Amino acid sequence: MTVALKPFYETMYILRPDLGEELTQQAIEKFKTTLGDLGGEEIQVLNRGRRRLAYPIRKFSDGIYIQLNYYGGSNTVTAFERAMRLSEDVMRYLTIAQEPPEPIPGAEPLDIATPE
Repeated sequence: MTVALKPFYETMYILRPDLGEELTQQAIEKFKTTLGDLGGEEIQVLNRGRRRLAYPIRKFSDGIYIQLNYYGGSNTVTAFERAMRLSEDVMRYLTIAQEPPEPIPGAEPLDIATPE
């Protein structure tokens, strides 16, 4: 199955605010690796930073928001959400199906020359 035929998803998850910068990056890398191992192809990871929560979650009033956009099947999403549910660093998560991004008209892949 090609990437164009797979559904496109957006997962937003909130990490605990008491994680340091290093642990936050480790958590992001862990979930990127997990998603790749489950058959998803991630195309964009955005760290939205620390934001105030609408209501306290686990006695925290802030959280670190991470947005992940990727292609994958329904089994990929189910297994990925299970991994987040089992992680103590993730306070909340939500996955929604999105329309895939439109390719830029007239854009062609670049040929990158390799040194010989």
